[in-house]
This record gives sequence, C-alpha cells and structure tokens, in this order.
Amino acid sequence: MDDHLLRSSFGAAATVYAEHRPDYARAGVRWALEPAPGPRVLDLGAGTGKLTATLVELGADVVAVEPDPAMLTELRRALPAVRALPGSAESIPLPDASVDAVLAGNALHWFDPVVAGAEIARVLAPGGVLAGLWNVMDDRIDWVSALERVSGSAVIGPRDTLSSWRAATAAMLVAGTGLGTRFGASEQVEFPHGQRRTADSLVATLATRAGMLVAPEEERDATLGQIRAFLATRSETAQGEFTLPMLTGVLRVLRR
Repeated sequence: MDDHLLRSSFGAAATVYAEHRPDYARAGVRWALEPAPGPRVLDLGAGTGKLTATLVELGADVVAVEPDPAMLTELRRALPAVRALPGSAESIPLPDASVDAVLAGNALHWFDPVVAGAEIARVLAPGGVLAGLWNVMDDRIDWVSALERVSGSAVIGPRDTLSSWRAATAAMLVAGTGLGTRFGASEQVEFPHGQRRTADSLVATLATRAGMLVAPEEERDATLGQIRAFLATRSETAQGEFTLPMLTGVLRVLRR
C-alpha cells in the first residue's frame, strides 16, 4: 500500500486519535533524553501531542512540528502553551543547531530517511539525540498474541508488537540510509507501559491505525467486527475495564 496514503490518513480521525491513542512510558522518554546536551526538544511528527504532553510534564523546552493541519489543531487545542508549528521531517521550520534532542512518537518510520536525515542532523546541536518511540503490544501475553492473529497486518503491523519492533525499526538506522550515515550506533530498550481500555475503546483505538483508516468501509467494518467478537470471548477483556499490556520501545542514537 502507498506509504504517502498511509501517513496522510490520520488527519481524518484526529479527534478520535487524540482520545484513544496511548501516551508513552515516562521512563522511556527520560531514557531517550538522558544523553541530550540541553533541554531543547523537538517533537517531530507530533500528531495530536501524545508525546509532547509527556515532554512538557518532564520539564523539557519543547517545540512541536506536525504536517497535518487537523492533527496540529488538536495539539494546539490540548496544549495551547506549546509552540506548535506546521512542518515535516523533510522540511523542519527551525534554525541550524537549535535543539538538543529530536524525538518522534510512532512517527520515525514515516520519514524519508535521506531527506529527513539531513534535516534532523541540521537542527540538532553537536552531540544531540535522535530517538524514535513506539508503543508496542506485549505479545508474550497469550490473549494479545491471539488478538494479533485475529486483527491482521492492516491493524497490527511489525512495529506494533514486542516480538518484531526491534528488527522493524533498527533497519531505519543502518549504514547507507540518510539517518544511518549521520548518527552513531543505535541503542534499543523497552519500558513497561499499559493502557486502561474497554472492549469498545480498544476497538476504537485499533480503528485509528493507518491500515484501517484507508481500508474500504466494508473491509474495515468486517475486521473491527471480528476484533469485537474476539474480545467478547476472552475472560480478560469481556467484562468492563482491563489493562492492555504494552511497552514503550525506544530507539536512540547520537548525532555524529
């Protein structure tokens, strides 16, 4: 499926995205920022501000950049005190060496590695940090693994589960890519996380995945119906609230 179509799909569901997508484990965000030479942080591809909010809570001096107007509107509504700018990883509206860290929450995989690599390196101060964060489902848990099988790849892709996120994301920074040539060796760590859900709210969350947003209505309804029926059969999810077992996976590199 066309990557441009997928990455541009979220604006149509910006309000639902803001309501249902999870935040990020604070410990993971702290670890991402640990080597940064200062407090200036760019949240790149900031969406509705899920990661931005945690950065603000941790005391970072944050600027958010987001290409989709609807997502940016939600971010500004939720976090009016944050400087939030239209822009993209391929065209960052900031001066050279103006930030100490660039973080991307569930967004790094959408960037053009050659063009974005040069832009990220340009805005980072010497020794600055680039970190991608992904919330991944803990598929070591039986019912989560079964949910993955029921949902299919349009809902739960290789960056969405613990068993596959490392391989799927490390490839972004290998030598020869626009990112890999400008940054040092990568580190990857997972941090425990979780999200309180009901069956209905979990279905609503999964409906914000790009593969679902661009699917034909009949296909989308059928897939979400299968997921809803599965959740109704499991003791872990059939009655009221439950915790969706997740981890925040962090991929961290330093600018050369």
